[in-house]
Amino acid sequence: MSTQTPGRRVRFDALGIATTDLTASLAFYRRLGLEFPEGAEHAPHVEAQVAGGIRLMWDVVPAEEAPAGGGGPQLAFLCDSPAGVDALYAELTDAGYRGTTPPWDAVWGQRYAVVADPDGNGVDLFAPLDAP
Repeated sequence: MSTQTPGRRVRFDALGIATTDLTASLAFYRRLGLEFPEGAEHAPHVEAQVAGGIRLMWDVVPAEEAPAGGGGPQLAFLCDSPAGVDALYAELTDAGYRGTTPPWDAVWGQRYAVVADPDGNGVDLFAPLDAP
C-alpha cells in the first residue's frame, strides 16, 4: 500500500549524523572507505555519496545538544569476506575505537561485528559466511 500523496513523490535520499567532533568522525569513516573533500573537517556540514546515490551527511552540534550515549543511526558496511570482518574490527579497535560486539558467526548466516563511531553510533561490519 502506498502512502504517497497523489502528485508528490518522495524517496529516501540521505542519512544524517550529528557529531560533536567532526575531525574524529570523518577519520573513523575514512577508515571504512568513505571519501571526503580536503579540509572537510573545518566545515559545519559534510556529505559523502555512497553506492545507490544515497548521501551520508554530518552536521556539527554543540556537546550539550548531542544525544546522550549516541543513539543515532546504525550504519552497516559489507566486507569482502568473514576474515575481512575480523581484520577491519581489529584495525578499528587497535586504532582506539570502541568495539561493542566482537566478530561472531550470526545465526542469519553472516560474520558480524559492531564498532561505535566517535559519537557512539553503532557501525555494523558484516560478510556472508559463505563468502571466500
